[in-house]
Amino acid sequence: MPFRTSIRARTGAYKGYLLAVLLVIQAFNYVDGLALGLVLQDIKVSLHLTDTELGFLTGIAFALFYSVMGIPLARWADRGDRAKIIALTTALWSVAVALCGNARTFLQLLLMRVGVAVGESGCVPPANSLIADYFARAERPRALGIYMLGAPLSALIGYFVAGWLNEFYGWRLMFVLLSLPGVILSVLAWTTLREPRRQVKQVLEDSQSFPTQPSARTVIGTLSRNLTFRHLLLSYAVTCFFGYGIQQWQPAFFVRSYGMDTGTLGGWFALVYGGGGIVGSYLGGMLASRYLADNETLQLKLMGVANASFGVLAACIYLSSNKSFALAMLGLAAIGGAATSGPLFACIQSLVPSQMRATATAVLYLFANLIGLGFGPLLAGALSDSLRPIFGSESLRFTLLALCPGYCWGGWHLWRASRSVARDLSEVSSDFGDGDDPMHSRKAAIAAPV
Repeated sequence: MPFRTSIRARTGAYKGYLLAVLLVIQAFNYVDGLALGLVLQDIKVSLHLTDTELGFLTGIAFALFYSVMGIPLARWADRGDRAKIIALTTALWSVAVALCGNARTFLQLLLMRVGVAVGESGCVPPANSLIADYFARAERPRALGIYMLGAPLSALIGYFVAGWLNEFYGWRLMFVLLSLPGVILSVLAWTTLREPRRQVKQVLEDSQSFPTQPSARTVIGTLSRNLTFRHLLLSYAVTCFFGYGIQQWQPAFFVRSYGMDTGTLGGWFALVYGGGGIVGSYLGGMLASRYLADNETLQLKLMGVANASFGVLAACIYLSSNKSFALAMLGLAAIGGAATSGPLFACIQSLVPSQMRATATAVLYLFANLIGLGFGPLLAGALSDSLRPIFGSESLRFTLLALCPGYCWGGWHLWRASRSVARDLSEVSSDFGDGDDPMHSRKAAIAAPV
């Protein structure tokens, strides 16, 4: 009994440590993108760029490489050492972020952003897969909700810290300083995180129960036949299209329409997206695991209603001429938006067998980023330029207002997914075994202490 108690203690301690390290890595994985949005106006002036060029830089140029490279990296993660993959790609994007500060032309900055995209594409899919192997189905909404705290945590750094770094040192040195934590985190991941497959592989192979790596054709066929996954993919892609188009240009909107400097704006955005996002991510995952455990049907229905509500809150931001009211609406939207992330990704991890989890996340990001991050900011920038002759300096306000109803479209797909999720989860369980299989059958083996 004391030995088993010790095993469980080591399991819980290591799972907590793993989650903490992956959370911080994800936070810095997002920081550069948020910081870039915050200093778009300064980069525009410094490099003499148009809004359309900025939209291309932050949109399709980044999203194309992020999305496409995510697939082979995820396939590697589904059969290889996910901890090492996360460490290597973290080092890559950290170096590329530092080089962004040395860009002197649009082309140079574009190439550096491509390097960042390739590195960052190897973070989230392997991490989601790794977390799903350590946490059972009922625990996943909470675990992935905690992991998704990395996004609002990045807002605290990307908006508050980057905003004042830009105020004091300029955007070039800002990028260099923001890259340094990533280098340290890559070393930490390489030396302390463990791939559970290494510790259970021999045991399961001896019992002929270790799952083989499915072919790409099998993975594509499995995902395409899954109706719930298709609706979740469409919901996420649509929401990202309108969401990225709006969020990437929000700092520029507050600078242009309210005359805010980047230091003050960074502080407000850190509070709104950082504080509000942390509250939303934690509550969404915790409440789903505590009160709606294994009830993905109701989870998705509530998420669909919440997603549609974002459109109303977002519209209030741009319909108001009062800065304080606009920031308050932004805070409410940030809390609600973050609350859906943990349950959404937990549902996806439970919908597919363990050998496809990283690839399923990468496919989701492929479509979401190509459609959303790729064309959302570009469309917003181009629309702002086209409306400038009519609305002048307020063209960006009306551009962002026009994108708000798109959240309702994403919410509709979540509601549709709720109608098929129970059946699809049952089919996955019968075809491939329990979603907790092969790793959770050997909890003691994967409880390697750091």
